[in-house]
Amino acid sequence: MTKRLEGKVAIVTGSGRGIGESIARILAGEGAAVLVNDVEKEVAEAAAEELKKLNVNVAVSAGIPEGDVTNELSCKGMVEKAKSELGGLHILINNAGTTKDKVIHKMDDQMWKLVLDVNLKGLFLMTKAVYPHFKKQRYGKIVNLSSMAGLGSNLGQANYATSKAAVISLTKSTAMELAPYNVCVNAIAPGIIDTRLTRAMPEEKWNQITAAIPMGIGAPENVARVVLSLCSEDFDYVTGQLIVVSGGLII
Repeated sequence: MTKRLEGKVAIVTGSGRGIGESIARILAGEGAAVLVNDVEKEVAEAAAEELKKLNVNVAVSAGIPEGDVTNELSCKGMVEKAKSELGGLHILINNAGTTKDKVIHKMDDQMWKLVLDVNLKGLFLMTKAVYPHFKKQRYGKIVNLSSMAGLGSNLGQANYATSKAAVISLTKSTAMELAPYNVCVNAIAPGIIDTRLTRAMPEEKWNQITAAIPMGIGAPENVARVVLSLCSEDFDYVTGQLIVVSGGLII
């Protein structure tokens, strides 16, 4: 039986662990060759070794500056590496992100800039890097990771919420530009997903938030499988959309 992404090549930013690692693993499980990216080199290399067990080709762009999505030359380098080492490029998953939480009057310029740079500028630079390649081959899939915080906000996350709201707008703009070239650009807004970062919140807050989710806490795989669907031919006529993956929390 043919796998859904047989012959495709994907870049997954921030794929050393968490949601990004799960996305890379599920895409690879459906036959895609994957370029693993992370600013932590050892983490990325460990994730890549696991992917190789799925009998797919794997490349790594990690560490600083090679794996830094806020560096334009590094972003261009990832695209060229995917093409030269993996034989092409068909899918971009903009997953890399970070948080630096503080209420506004205690948030300094560096905290604001870091989150906007990684979550928004990095996504813009990676999109810019793949844009001419996807346009020329008249095919591509871009999936951007936003957040439910981009639909509202959480206390102390003005920088994060702003960046994730902007991701939604950038997704729509990019989708409009690339639609004539058969390139689909969509966004996903995860709710509360069980990852290292969410587990770092105080236990009382964790219990309060997870109790409000009708379907219970989500797993990284719940997000990754929606990404897989968007990257498959089943969604070749879907672009400029936001899909909320929250287990009913948005209800």
